[in-house]
Amino acid sequence: MSDRPLKLLLVDQDPIFRLGLRVALEEFSNLQVVLEAQTNTAVLQILAELAQQDPTSINLVALELGNNRSINSQQLGLQLCRQLKNQYPNLPILLLSSLQDQGLLLAAKAIGVNGYCPKGTPVTELVAIMQAVANGEIYWYGINDTRTKESPPSPNRSLSPSPQRFLTRLLENWRLSGNAQINANLAAVTTKLQIPGQPILERAVLAGQQRELLAARWLINHLLTTSTSQPEQINDQIEFQDVEQLPPPIENLLSDRSIIPRTPSLLSPRALQATLFTSCINKLQFPLQNITDESLEIDILRSDKKRELLYLILQKVADTLDELRSSQIGIHQLHEIKNAILYELWKESATDFFGKFSRVKVGNNQVEIITVISQGSGVVQAGILNKVPLFVDLFSYLLFQTNLTINNTNFSAGSFEANQNAEMLLENLLIQVGNAVIQPLLNYLGDIEDIKLNFYDRKFISTRYLESFRNSLSWKYRVRNLVSEPKAIFESRYELFVFAPRGIAKTSIYAPRRQELEKLSRIPLVVTLGLEFSDAIAPPLKSLLSFLGSGVVFLLTKIVGRGLGLIVRGILQGIGSVSVPEGKNKKS
Repeated sequence: MSDRPLKLLLVDQDPIFRLGLRVALEEFSNLQVVLEAQTNTAVLQILAELAQQDPTSINLVALELGNNRSINSQQLGLQLCRQLKNQYPNLPILLLSSLQDQGLLLAAKAIGVNGYCPKGTPVTELVAIMQAVANGEIYWYGINDTRTKESPPSPNRSLSPSPQRFLTRLLENWRLSGNAQINANLAAVTTKLQIPGQPILERAVLAGQQRELLAARWLINHLLTTSTSQPEQINDQIEFQDVEQLPPPIENLLSDRSIIPRTPSLLSPRALQATLFTSCINKLQFPLQNITDESLEIDILRSDKKRELLYLILQKVADTLDELRSSQIGIHQLHEIKNAILYELWKESATDFFGKFSRVKVGNNQVEIITVISQGSGVVQAGILNKVPLFVDLFSYLLFQTNLTINNTNFSAGSFEANQNAEMLLENLLIQVGNAVIQPLLNYLGDIEDIKLNFYDRKFISTRYLESFRNSLSWKYRVRNLVSEPKAIFESRYELFVFAPRGIAKTSIYAPRRQELEKLSRIPLVVTLGLEFSDAIAPPLKSLLSFLGSGVVFLLTKIVGRGLGLIVRGILQGIGSVSVPEGKNKKS
């Protein structure tokens, strides 16, 4: 493999795939995903700008040839390849595609595309293929007879597969299909295992399912392995140990394509980041409806827009971490620039989500959405961003592999417990930044019909329900600032929003908040004093109430109850003494 750094332009319509592949490739120091593009127009625009600024900033384009469902999309993909080869003949192109149509692949090869590799290729092999194609070699999986530099075909060479090769391809397809199903189920089971507060019995059942899936994958990879197969060796060689020691799987990172990086026992900071981000990507496939008793700003978004926003914020967090690493910032400096980091994260996420130059009509004027939203930056920063809990702890963990102290326990970096708690902090960060992006939109542009049409969930389109939702948010912040937050500070805990299988849930963790407690004043201070007074008088008050309760019970049962019983008894006897003589007189 060449030592020349590989600078990649990644083109794919699937944002999950792009983000997942970028995270998986971060472990390789000689490779960098410089830019990403989703559409053909974006690719051409990016390359045109680079040709004028720095033609050497990209030395490989990896792209998906269509979306494997639309023939029109596939033809547009071929047209893009033809246009790229005409304009940039020396720029290598690698198809990183789920397509298996030999006709389309041969057409791409005839255009001049330098290579093809299926999605699902192990990441170490994928990097080697990328480097080879960038260095001028030709690689065509399924069309080459061997996975080496292609030799010129002879005139009599036939492209029709032999029976032996057909059987090999069939076994390989079975193996990949089986692995795809097992990996999807394994990712779902492992994600459930990471949810805090699971009952012991349920965790035991899930752990058993995980071991069974690992065993099934091991059997498939060894029974259906062919000479050209590359089994996922990393997890096939795992011994069946305690499931809490298993790292979260990266198989579901790319949907049905299992790109699996080799993870060392002592994870580097980038490997820690890849592990957490992969798990977070998996959880973002869950339903995202709010199942808590507290309204969230992102509740107003359609499900697709909500997921798009959270993916975008996760991408911006990854970019921020890369920038901090490049600037070689120290741990102690994180505290100083925490608010600035959160502000830039919010600003960039909002700009990309709404569009830098997107405009809406307000009255008779056209206004830029971002310009209007920026007016609420102060409120957003003070009310949401600056209150994101343990932000510095999370970034220290991801940047410097520091230990994580949660619930009064110190967890070593890379351990299951540390990763589990770091995931909760990361998920809460995504949700809170998402709330911060939407809050000024509701305050300034909430009633604009274009905004409702493009972003809102259908149930909030009505003005009545929209106003009710905004009132609910307003009361939430009043109650939180005056009651809920002082109570949480006094109890030394933070409330976090996390991704759960049924939707966005709420949990809490313990962490010292003594400094915040000392800064409370006015009504929040009165609330904490009231809680303290309640705790102080609770034991004697309970004893007094118990004593009074016993006295009341004694009075009702022994005195009042007995007296009532004697009165009723006398009445019954009186009735009986009147009725009996009448009977006797009749007999006489």
